[in-house]
Amino acid sequence: MFNLIATLLRGKAHDAEQAVADRHAMPLLAQQIREAAQAIQSAQYALAVAIAQNEKERSQHAVILSRIVDLEERTLTALSKGNDHLAREAADAIAFLEAERTASEQAQAQFSAAIANLEATVRAAEGRLKELQRGERLARATDAAQKIDHAASGVSLATLDDAERTLERLRDRQKQTDTVSAVLRQMEGPSRTAGLIERLAEAGCGAPLRSSADDVLARLRTRLEATA
Repeated sequence: MFNLIATLLRGKAHDAEQAVADRHAMPLLAQQIREAAQAIQSAQYALAVAIAQNEKERSQHAVILSRIVDLEERTLTALSKGNDHLAREAADAIAFLEAERTASEQAQAQFSAAIANLEATVRAAEGRLKELQRGERLARATDAAQKIDHAASGVSLATLDDAERTLERLRDRQKQTDTVSAVLRQMEGPSRTAGLIERLAEAGCGAPLRSSADDVLARLRTRLEATA
């Protein structure tokens, strides 16, 4: 029984840990990528140092070879002159330089192997880092899209119905306003023409639109004369 309870507690603790990790997955991923990038930068620096040291070792090796050649020529000259004591001293120096040459060549071989391994490691790590960075950007975009979808799904159908009805009323009112404006424009046409004709008639242009007092009196006199 005790083992069962302990197992359940461990299971709940693991579930809680996973829940926390899931809630903070995005910032956790970003921090892990930053730490990985820093580690790669450190490896790149170590690679640069190893390459510089190997170049220095090669330079020293070239100097050793040059000194060996020079000492061998001078030793041969000393031997030809019968100066065995000086020749032995030079030979001892040559033996020391040859040991240095061998050590330098071994060091270069070790540097070359380490540099090759480190270069391969750095290249692989850089590729993985770039893939992680692309994955992070995709995850952020997906997370943003999911939040938008979640926000959109929170809009109730009733709200959508209300909005559609409001839009329909707005369109009806705009249509009515357009119709009234068209009728007013049609009404303004004839009235504007009638007013213009009236002004022209009053100015003596064309037949008058109504009888004058003189016209009425003349018509009445004519009727009076006809009955006399």
